[in-house]
Amino acid sequence: MLQTILAISGKPGLYKLVSRGKNNLIVEALDETKRRLPAFATDRITSLADIAMFTDTDDVPLYQVLVNLRELEGGKASSVNYKKATADELREYFGKVLPNFDRERVHNSDIKKLIQWYDILVANGITEFEKDMQPTEGDNIDNRADKMSEE
Repeated sequence: MLQTILAISGKPGLYKLVSRGKNNLIVEALDETKRRLPAFATDRITSLADIAMFTDTDDVPLYQVLVNLRELEGGKASSVNYKKATADELREYFGKVLPNFDRERVHNSDIKKLIQWYDILVANGITEFEKDMQPTEGDNIDNRADKMSEE
């Protein structure tokens, strides 16, 4: 499921892949508007299943970070207001979610975006991150975008 949840560079929020047009993907905003719009091969489109967070050792897939966040929050929306939290509050909070995150390479904006995405997913009833986000072979949004550009 979450292989079809997308982040589009330059556009706020998250989007769900709905369909494929001739030269684009049709996506639907995961917000109250549910607005549909085209995403073109020139847009930088990333599936949430393809994202990882930097740690002091190996990179951790985003689904695992979201699982940790869900366990910390008991399946509810984040207890931190990412818009108003200070840098120190964000880093302290994220340290509870992913204790060994790379403090040099993970920026405050990354933490804010993660919390925002988590809240969006929870508000849309998407909380089974373990089964929904693990990448499956052949289900890569980059492959779909490459196919789009070949047409």
